[in-house]
Amino acid sequence: MLDRANQTPGSTLLFNLACLVVVVFGLRAGASVLVPVALALFLTILSLPFMVWLRANRVPAPLAVFLTVLINIGVLGFFILVASQSLTEFRLVLPRYVEQLQGLIASVLLTLQERGVPVADLVLMDLLNPEAVINLVSGALRGIAWMVSNIFLVLIIMVFMLAETAVFPAKLRAVLGKQDADLSHFAKVTYEVQQYLGIKTVVSLATGITVGVWLWLLGVDFPVFWGLIAFLFNYIPSIGSILASIPPILLALLQFGVGHALLVMLGFLVVNIVLGNIIEPNLLGRRLGLSTVVVILSLVFWGWVWGPVGMLLALPMTMIVKIMLENTRDLQWIAVLLGKPPQPRNPAPDATAAVSAEGA
Repeated sequence: MLDRANQTPGSTLLFNLACLVVVVFGLRAGASVLVPVALALFLTILSLPFMVWLRANRVPAPLAVFLTVLINIGVLGFFILVASQSLTEFRLVLPRYVEQLQGLIASVLLTLQERGVPVADLVLMDLLNPEAVINLVSGALRGIAWMVSNIFLVLIIMVFMLAETAVFPAKLRAVLGKQDADLSHFAKVTYEVQQYLGIKTVVSLATGITVGVWLWLLGVDFPVFWGLIAFLFNYIPSIGSILASIPPILLALLQFGVGHALLVMLGFLVVNIVLGNIIEPNLLGRRLGLSTVVVILSLVFWGWVWGPVGMLLALPMTMIVKIMLENTRDLQWIAVLLGKPPQPRNPAPDATAAVSAEGA
């Protein structure tokens, strides 16, 4: 057994880094089990206020859990149905869209060549190979099939998590050894996590609905599917909205031309400026923000560990960790490093007046 008292700072650091490496590779190796658990925890946190409201209105606990899970089944079923139908239809018309895009790029390359601009058209044409794009869509369909096959496991885990919330405070007091222990600290952490996830979900839902309606008004194909993509990708900070806007912009370009493509781009730009850069920061407040570097690193890390699902859950999981650190006295400094730069403080009026008086 290691003697931690006689260890040097260097050996302690190496020991902690080794433990971190083991944990990270454990997370990656156990992705098939941990990803459904993470999704169930995410849905449980979002659904808990509704179940608490049902319990406050004297709905029996088993019925409250059943109704909460039933609503989640309806929402998830709607998302999966829309995604599967849209991708199936998109796969049927995809070769035509790819041929149109290849023709458009070929004409642009020809124009550039006629003007003496050296271009490498072979790379672009290989990237737009219809078979490669169809394989990509087939991979997306397989991803949906994986979600459908695992959604039952997610819901089962969610049922037990919701049922456990009723007895968790008593268990926590038993662990602390005090039946009258103050649990306000844990309640505060839970409330702040729910507040963040609730606001983020509402803003993402507003983004998806607005984008879907805008694309429907412009006549772009599959507006509901692109709205769903905008909703999901809004959980991916910084680059999520950019990635969600590229396919509908290209589709509008192929359907109608440059004018409609610019209108689609303008719609995405306005939605993300208003909702992402004005409304959401005002609702969340600066304290619940994350440093841009932390956002990018969390995307890379969770994307590497858990794939696309990890990228979707990267910001929520990082924010949960930050909120927990903020409410832990010894680790608050880490939360400060993860957050946005602190706002400069104005000097107190008395101090300003004192300085002025001394200068006079």
